[in-house]
Amino acid sequence: MSLISLVGVLIVIGVLLWLINTYLPMDGKIKSILNAVVVIAVIIWLLQLFGIVGSVSSLGSIKVGR
Repeated sequence: MSLISLVGVLIVIGVLLWLINTYLPMDGKIKSILNAVVVIAVIIWLLQLFGIVGSVSSLGSIKVGR
């Protein structure tokens, strides 16, 4: 994915989150939870994109110990 595409996706996600926060009437706690979930999901996606973290689906198969 090119840098321009990456920035474009981040801008779209940010605008969508702003629109949801601005125009959908929700309790403040729900908005906070929604914002946190979106930010965490974007961070995990970016870490996977840059190869810092492997696939999230493979994290469940990690064996601890032997």
